[in-house]
Amino acid sequence: MRHAQESPTESSAANELAALQAAAQQWAAHDPDAGTAAQLQSLINDPNGAAELADSFDGNLQFGTAGLRATMGPGPNRMNRMVVRRAAAGVAAHLLALAEQPLETGQHTEMKQSLEAGHPTQEMDSAVASPATNPPEASQTAAVTSPYRPRAVVGFDARYNSRDFAQETAAIFTAAGIETFILPTPLPTPVLAYAVRALECDAGIMVTASHNPAQDNGYKVYLGGRAVVPEARGVQIVAPHDALIATQISHVSDTASFGDTSGIAMAEGGWNVLGEDFVDGYRAAVAGLADPATFPARQLRIVHTSMHGVGDEMARAVFASAGFTDLHTVPEQAAPNPDFPTVSFPNPEEEGAMDMAFALAKEVGADLVIANDPDADRVAVGALDPATGEWHQFHGDQVGALLGSHLVSRGGRLQATQSGAGAPVYANSIVSSRLLAKIAATAGYEHVRTLTGFKWISRVPGLGFGYEEALGYCVAPELVRDKDGISAGLLIAEMAAGLKAVGRTLFDVLDILALAHGLHASTQISIRVEDPAGIKNMMATLREQPPTVLDGSAVIELTDLAQGSADLPATDGLAYLTENDTRVIVRPSGTEPKLKCYLEVVVPVSGHHKLQPAREEAQRALATVVQEIKGALGLADL
Repeated sequence: MRHAQESPTESSAANELAALQAAAQQWAAHDPDAGTAAQLQSLINDPNGAAELADSFDGNLQFGTAGLRATMGPGPNRMNRMVVRRAAAGVAAHLLALAEQPLETGQHTEMKQSLEAGHPTQEMDSAVASPATNPPEASQTAAVTSPYRPRAVVGFDARYNSRDFAQETAAIFTAAGIETFILPTPLPTPVLAYAVRALECDAGIMVTASHNPAQDNGYKVYLGGRAVVPEARGVQIVAPHDALIATQISHVSDTASFGDTSGIAMAEGGWNVLGEDFVDGYRAAVAGLADPATFPARQLRIVHTSMHGVGDEMARAVFASAGFTDLHTVPEQAAPNPDFPTVSFPNPEEEGAMDMAFALAKEVGADLVIANDPDADRVAVGALDPATGEWHQFHGDQVGALLGSHLVSRGGRLQATQSGAGAPVYANSIVSSRLLAKIAATAGYEHVRTLTGFKWISRVPGLGFGYEEALGYCVAPELVRDKDGISAGLLIAEMAAGLKAVGRTLFDVLDILALAHGLHASTQISIRVEDPAGIKNMMATLREQPPTVLDGSAVIELTDLAQGSADLPATDGLAYLTENDTRVIVRPSGTEPKLKCYLEVVVPVSGHHKLQPAREEAQRALATVVQEIKGALGLADL
């Protein structure tokens, strides 16, 4: 019988807390990590720990196209050894399931997904129409139906627990019968993406949270080998693989005692630790992307920062091998440090993140600043603006335009192996600038728009160059079919050195592009929410009451991206285009509780003397549209 003073609500809350604590006790009993087990026990015993305990056990951490990424800590909704063990077992089960299928089956699934994404090729069309008679590659035939042994490669960065998560993944893969390789030391994500292709692996795992805060970690999954069509080898997973892996994880997680991972076999050895010679192969391949015959200039003083990540040693080695020896690293940020002590948020996009690099650049009289994020798959670029005498950090779209222009001057592709593959295709995400499409058209290249994320950009058949405005650039897709901040930084240095040798700068190239195509200026609004329902409400508001005019120009196109189209699969987002070519795209973030709004204005420029007025007009227009979009969202005071 309930106590006379106890309300039904209080009784229900007490029962829920008791059930939560019982589940947590079971989880703690199975936890192989004494540290997280102790954290969990502390929360169970803490009268004020109920909220954090509830959040830690608020369902299982969801596996999606970004793999896993979350705060480290105990419980199924955090990153920890138990969650990673279940994820590794799920990936292993998926690879083994693919191994039991006929040779082209997994590729057929990937082809169908690529067709739905709007990137068909003649090869894919014929293979889907008649897989038995038109295999994706001449060396592959449907006659091969016996199981094969999948192979996988695992990499890790220098964050807390990354090495442990990687080693346990290797142990689980090996025990499952998968031929497994592991990188020898904490290394940039692009090295792992390179390894998937170089070793012809069916899967790659990178343990990293990229540029997230210090308390986070993540688990990024790539597919290759027989699992996907050739242009998708070494690319991050998309549907249906994410859902299939998630289903395998749920099977592994469904145990009689909550959190019990004892049924997951772990080998004590048997995986292959790759040697430094393999890492040297990546270094040499990236350094070899430079073209000293056509662009011989190397008189360039560079400041580099790795943001306390794993990119410093690799960047220095690559730049030196390519002939750029006047390189200065930010000493306080050079060594890997999982606490990221000198930056509040280790993302070069964040305001102030490059302050120490710019300070060093002023001190040494540098020409160029290059900043990688902690896992070195992104790159930010800064240079001294001759018009103001101040250091300027280029927007991600500006760097994309610069790289696109430089690659055009090099024939569109970097890889000799693709010299006979026809004209290159350039691609960027729908939220990135439209300038790249104009650069490609002028060069006679095809341009493709994709959904946000390199899991889409890198899949474009015939890709020669792809980028997204969030500082991600793929300049050598046959080498690394993902964003790579090391190779992109090297090409920017090659471009800047060549310009310096003739008395010009990166700013001059942007001016030339503005004169040819109009001044393209962009910015972003990022609205963080505590309750995810707030994002749904804001999107619903925009769908019900869309803006009809932006900066005095009528909205002539309103596209609900959730409906999908002939060239893009459905995604939650809204796109607006005005009569004067202003574009706004609003979409929920795929990795954070944020609503993101991407704005771009285009200002015609009739002559060099009109460049500065055009810049001022672009900034005025962007500021106006920012306020109008905030007003449409009911956030005018932000």
